Amino acid sequence: MKLPDALTERLPFLEALEEPWERNSVAGLGAWLAFYGLFIFQLARGRGLLPMIDLVFVPIHEGGHLLFRWLGHTMMLLGGTFLQLFVPAALALYFVFRRQVLGTAFCLFCFFEQFLPIATYMADARAQELPLLTVVDPEFVEHDWFAIFNMTGLFEHDTQVAAVVRVCGWAGMLTVVGWLAWRVFQAARMQEKPRVG
Repeated sequence: MKLPDALTERLPFLEALEEPWERNSVAGLGAWLAFYGLFIFQLARGRGLLPMIDLVFVPIHEGGHLLFRWLGHTMMLLGGTFLQLFVPAALALYFVFRRQVLGTAFCLFCFFEQFLPIATYMADARAQELPLLTVVDPEFVEHDWFAIFNMTGLFEHDTQVAAVVRVCGWAGMLTVVGWLAWRVFQAARMQEKPRVG
């Protein structure tokens, strides 16, 4: 992809995006495609080993509350979800600039997969049945989305907002898998091309 010269002159780091993606074997890409297929199957069933990756994001979420609490109560509430999404998004961007297909796909998949537990948390705003974790005083534990939806006037629409977030998560994960499948197809085509010389 060729970027406008004026853009790359002002932002030279964007030149990396003009480089081709690193090459991967068809077998390697296919194995990762099977992994994501199994992951999606387990997510759809609501049980399995792979969805336990969410446990990795619990301390990241809680760390976001600690990191952003210095910016006020509202930012502290939003900081958990923000960091939970920012970490895989930032890592995906890193791999995009490194032109590494597998790292980009994994981080983007994790980014969109995190929409599912976030949606579950959002949908619990009125019911407040989920057990809450905290890294601060348990006496002052607060349901993030109860407070956020109260502040924004969306309290009565917690399940609808959660449904939209859940759909976005599924759409994003399926798009990432589709992109990876396209990369497998491209790798197979490259292997089929006869060598010149």
